Amino acid sequence: MTTRVLIVDDQAMVRAGFAALLAAQSDIDVVGEAPDGERGVELSRQTRPDVVLMDVRMPGMNGLAAARELLHPPPGVTHRPRVLMLTTFDVDDYVYEALRAGASGFLLKDAPSADLIAAVRVVASGDALLAPSVTRRLIGDFVKQRPAARGKPEQRLGGLTERETEVLSLVARGLSNAEIAQTLVLAEQTVKTHVSRVLTKLDLRDRAQAVVFAYESGLVIPGE
Repeated sequence: MTTRVLIVDDQAMVRAGFAALLAAQSDIDVVGEAPDGERGVELSRQTRPDVVLMDVRMPGMNGLAAARELLHPPPGVTHRPRVLMLTTFDVDDYVYEALRAGASGFLLKDAPSADLIAAVRVVASGDALLAPSVTRRLIGDFVKQRPAARGKPEQRLGGLTERETEVLSLVARGLSNAEIAQTLVLAEQTVKTHVSRVLTKLDLRDRAQAVVFAYESGLVIPGE
């Protein structure tokens, strides 16, 4: 199965380098390139990529605004690609906001080529690309600085079972399904089912949003 990728970055050399690297993969098809967020949104609607590589900082419409447009499209637009944010900093306010908006993760621009290719495949498969250590630092720092008051998340936790709440807290701490299964002495498929139910009940797109939710709801306390 071929993954369709759109690259959005204001630096032509960066776009060309990423495009050449990804196009060389037999399972990846680069369907377009855009120099800014506005053009990126337009091209995404036209080419319907599976994954959009989105630079965080660009002139005009930046990556955050473009990600919001793609992940929360207006009525009548049904296509919602997965968005992988590109940044030169491993802790960035824009990146945190992008995760809250529904981006599936972020990648440093100077990451090794193999990491970029793997990141596209991971995000295309529906998983979130968040290293546990970076997840805790990124989310924890910003939640402490700016607690969110978005829809009273703590009230929404009431819809989860005790086991689902336990699984969510471990997801937020960066554990994989296999690690959660080992911790709770459950089958990995059972954990996968619990994670799926948590996402459905909380109306979250993937593990990245689940991590943000767990911190903002107070289920997981930064620093613990």
